[in-house]
Amino acid sequence: MRIATANVNGIRASVRRGFGTWLEQRGPDIVALQEVRCGVDDLPVDARPQYRLSYDAGSRAGRNGVAVLARWAPSAVRTGFGSRSFDHEGRYLEVDLDPPDGPPLTVGSLYLPKGGNPDYGPEWAAKQRRKLRFMASFGRYLTRARLDARRAGREFLVLGDFNIAHTRADLANPTANLRQPGFRPDERQWFGRLLGPRTLVDVVRSLHPHDTGPFSWWTWRGQAWGNDTGWRIDYHLASPALAAGAVTGGTDREPSYEDRMSDHSPVVVDYAV
Repeated sequence: MRIATANVNGIRASVRRGFGTWLEQRGPDIVALQEVRCGVDDLPVDARPQYRLSYDAGSRAGRNGVAVLARWAPSAVRTGFGSRSFDHEGRYLEVDLDPPDGPPLTVGSLYLPKGGNPDYGPEWAAKQRRKLRFMASFGRYLTRARLDARRAGREFLVLGDFNIAHTRADLANPTANLRQPGFRPDERQWFGRLLGPRTLVDVVRSLHPHDTGPFSWWTWRGQAWGNDTGWRIDYHLASPALAAGAVTGGTDREPSYEDRMSDHSPVVVDYAV
């Protein structure tokens, strides 16, 4: 089973840049999308051929939006994670899927806030405090969700843009970014607490334990893409049994800057299930 996650940074722009071609050529069975950034009626048809769409656009026009495309109709769809502060923003969607040739799955698509550097002033400090509140609330929910999935006999997989590079191996310039949002110690510690041999496994890191990267995000600016000065912030976090079936995985980095579909590249894992 091939499963992908992609922050498309606007699905309509991403389709113009080749998302539909990538989808057809790679043929994932499940795709989690983040930053879809359009209303349901404005979704491009060629963004989802032969897939069943579950989508939460959120209430902020042109912002956020999370989705799951799957080859099978979901048996249940849940939006948000029980937070009055964040559920209206279109940042988390969860579906139950029952593949005919695989285990029952609960799959989440997450777009975690980017935050801000408090050193830049009060507005940025407020952005970072908001990110930390989201993380605290979502972390509690994630524990409940994976336990609920286990009790229901389902494997659990949360996909998406966490906007956190967990370790020094997950970005090109760790020392220079120690105070930047996405690599601050409290963020990295929170992410680490999600992981464990009996809880959730960072699947791509388990497949590439000694590598730097593979990165999944590069700024559009400067020479970051050409120099591979990126961050690994897009993840597959899987229940242990599902993670143990991961065969291959990594980033579908486009062949050139001109071919980029987004400032993120898809992260794809093949699971033997």
